[in-house]
Amino acid sequence: MTDLSFAAIGINHSHIYGQVECLKRAGARLVAFHAVEDDLAAAFANKFPEARRVAEAREILEDPAIAIITTAAIPADRAAISIAAMQHGKDVLSDKPGMTSFAQLDEIRRVQRETGRIYSVLYSEHFEVKSTVEAGNLIGQGAIGEVINTIGLGPHAIRNNQRPDWFFDRTRYGGILCDIASHQFEQFLFFSNAMDGEITSASVANRAHPDHPGLQDIGDVHLRAPRTSGYIRVDWFTPDGLPIWGDGRLTILGTEGYIELRKYIDIAGRPGENHLFIVNNRQGPRHIDCSDIELPFGRQFLDDVRNRTETAMPQERCFNAMKLALTAQQLAERGTEWAQ
Repeated sequence: MTDLSFAAIGINHSHIYGQVECLKRAGARLVAFHAVEDDLAAAFANKFPEARRVAEAREILEDPAIAIITTAAIPADRAAISIAAMQHGKDVLSDKPGMTSFAQLDEIRRVQRETGRIYSVLYSEHFEVKSTVEAGNLIGQGAIGEVINTIGLGPHAIRNNQRPDWFFDRTRYGGILCDIASHQFEQFLFFSNAMDGEITSASVANRAHPDHPGLQDIGDVHLRAPRTSGYIRVDWFTPDGLPIWGDGRLTILGTEGYIELRKYIDIAGRPGENHLFIVNNRQGPRHIDCSDIELPFGRQFLDDVRNRTETAMPQERCFNAMKLALTAQQLAERGTEWAQ
């Protein structure tokens, strides 16, 4: 299994391009894809001409030469694809959110346990962001002592005219905390060195898009782990004046200092992405350019596929990040028009 082949089933979210590039950088070969949408398939085939388009997902699932399935289907459809892949002996790398209901989470857990396959979610705001990876490296070296609090902010640009109908349908995208904030839940667990946590409060709302009543355009959460507390806010209010899709930020407070990440832009004027700021008891404020930091997730994931290990991300943390997201979503929707 030194030369691993993979295929994509469901390419509705553009994150699929990052998922494919992650696996290709690590040495895996993209050999096929399945998509029912001709426009999406044409763009994907143009980007990845080495992959053949197949008419039925079954052709991929039943191909013994394909070891890994990656999916960025409509969020509500991802669980079924992942379950079928594992039942056919494939390991899975899903876009976030990996599922949109507790029933789907329970079924994925059951199938993963029964088949022994790897089920992973590419939480890209961690694993595909060099400044987040470097923050983990620094904290592992004791740069800010023990982590005691995180603040994760995930603003996004709405761009209504570029969004498909499913994006505005609560039953299909899963809600803003299940969807966007799943990134922040995984980072909270990672930086807290915790496998699970507890939601203490959560809210969602539609503040400015009455023409799309299914959309939740803002949500926030307070949560805690045994030795850490945290706050998460996600929204669709990136102003038109910002030249990127969102000013993603993460602040990590330790007992001996703190780190702030400006993942995608430094609004003070430094060019590029992956800006890390650190202050601790030994040194004053520093800015670290993380553009040359290695992204190890893809390499580690392929090693896990070969060796049946859990180095890229523990299986339980993968599941519990989504459990926290679903729990927060359920709590936030109580008494609202979105209550299920």
